[in-house]
Amino acid sequence: MSDIIQGPRHGCALGALQTVVAIERAIPILHAGPGCGSKLHRGLSLAGGHQGAGYAGADAIPCTNMIEKDVVFGGTDKLRSVIEGTLKIMDGDFFVVLTGCTADIIGDDVSSIVSEFKEQGVPIVHVETAGFKGDAYKGHELVLQAIIEQHLQPADKKEKGLVNVFASVPRHDPFWEGDLNELKKLLAGIGLKANILFGYNSGGIKALNDIPAAEFNLVISPYVGLQTAELLQEKFQTPYLHYPVLPVGGQETSNFLRTVAEFAGIASKQTEEFILQNENEFYHYMVRASDVLTEYQLNQPKRFYNINDASYALAFSKFLVNELGYFPIHQFITEDVPEEYLETIENYFKELSPEISSEVTFAQDSGVIEEKIRSINPLTTPLLLASSWEVDVAKDIHGLHLSVALPIIDRLIMHHTYVGYNGGLNLVEDIYSTLLAKHRD
Repeated sequence: MSDIIQGPRHGCALGALQTVVAIERAIPILHAGPGCGSKLHRGLSLAGGHQGAGYAGADAIPCTNMIEKDVVFGGTDKLRSVIEGTLKIMDGDFFVVLTGCTADIIGDDVSSIVSEFKEQGVPIVHVETAGFKGDAYKGHELVLQAIIEQHLQPADKKEKGLVNVFASVPRHDPFWEGDLNELKKLLAGIGLKANILFGYNSGGIKALNDIPAAEFNLVISPYVGLQTAELLQEKFQTPYLHYPVLPVGGQETSNFLRTVAEFAGIASKQTEEFILQNENEFYHYMVRASDVLTEYQLNQPKRFYNINDASYALAFSKFLVNELGYFPIHQFITEDVPEEYLETIENYFKELSPEISSEVTFAQDSGVIEEKIRSINPLTTPLLLASSWEVDVAKDIHGLHLSVALPIIDRLIMHHTYVGYNGGLNLVEDIYSTLLAKHRD
């Protein structure tokens, strides 16, 4: 991309270092210029709800810190030295070398250096993640591709009920860990064992090694993870199910579980009992809150904007329309969506509900988004499910703002989730708590 972006959000492909950090006991090794890792940590982790460094993130990440001399003479010797030092002092189970712009532009032969260590039995892969390759979502898929092609081996047999889950992108989705944990619980409720790959108690290198043994792969997003699932199908003959909507709330979560159960061939009375039990609890709390949900004097925001990545923008739109009766004004997709998926995503927003659709703008530039919002008359108080960049424009148009997308600097996020039945309740609580606080002021 050659344009100057006002208010950047998702970082460059080297932001995939956060994907590595999210794998238990995995160590990223950067072959890049000084400062790249630190800036990406601040932009994607600290500005993502004040997430911490993780096991080996932030300033603990080994880096070659390439300078002018390395550009002229090459940096492979320095990379070899940094990998050797990392193996001596970093206690890790898996290592991933990620290249930045400098290394990829001069064409350092990273593959040959990494191969030296692989021949010694070191579990290590390399990924070309120069910033010009795309944003951090692209980098995330490049890391998974490298693991599949350079590390994984065919399984002796498939494990019944094991499913690899490709959904929330670690740290780029500020709620990733809570979301993945909730998906794991939901799938366990219908009799499946979710191989999550990322986050606390996910298994680390064992979870990676188990990928080829899965009965099927589950992609839960409009497009992120599809290339990974297709590659796994090609290499290990593992079928996959693509469910494009991250399930939020009662209606979408129940549909998600029934779809997965049918695909897995485990739809049963027990599946329906699990769904009914969770639906009853979800709607119990929704009914209990009906007084405040329908209180006219609160000046309720019955129209909404989403300024988020494609996954969350679609998930929130479906929930707000079908569960809360909100009407969409306009939706903004903020990551660099590959061209081949643009039309498909637009069509998803044309089918939010019978007779209800929304226009979509694909824009990474906060200036473009703000200009578009200011040009629209929302008629009533609008809800902005957005990032901290949109705080000011929300005030100017007298809207209700909730930070749910990168960057988030006004919330601390640990295990909060918006996925599933519980996630839908969390979203309602967060929206109406913000409304009540504003009304009090």
